[in-house]
Amino acid sequence: QVQLVESGGDLVQAGGSLRLSCIASGRAFSSYAMGWFRQTPGKGREFVAAATSNGGSTYYADSVKGRFTISRDNAKNTLYLQMNSLKPEDTAVYYCAAGQVPVWAVRNRGDYTDWGQGTQVTVSS
Repeated sequence: QVQLVESGGDLVQAGGSLRLSCIASGRAFSSYAMGWFRQTPGKGREFVAAATSNGGSTYYADSVKGRFTISRDNAKNTLYLQMNSLKPEDTAVYYCAAGQVPVWAVRNRGDYTDWGQGTQVTVSS
């Protein structure tokens, strides 16, 4: 099990940028696939991006491809999400997640076992 704490959420204007961070506790961070999900009121938690355990492969939702970049620093037990060209529809609570998730399942929230508490991102028009 790993404990996750997100930070970096803020209020930003459309077109702006933010970088989210997710710090993990525990020595097994480098063995976990990591993902970012987001949720708005009345909607389910949707996949945003994921990285394999060594960061060698990354995956993105079509809605963020080309604007968001997921990365991880296993030496620092930290996951990042660089968000550029933000749009009002990116407004949500963003969660990081960890799990022993096979590559074919990295978009499935049900396959992640550990979740952070979330950080609010608000994009104004």
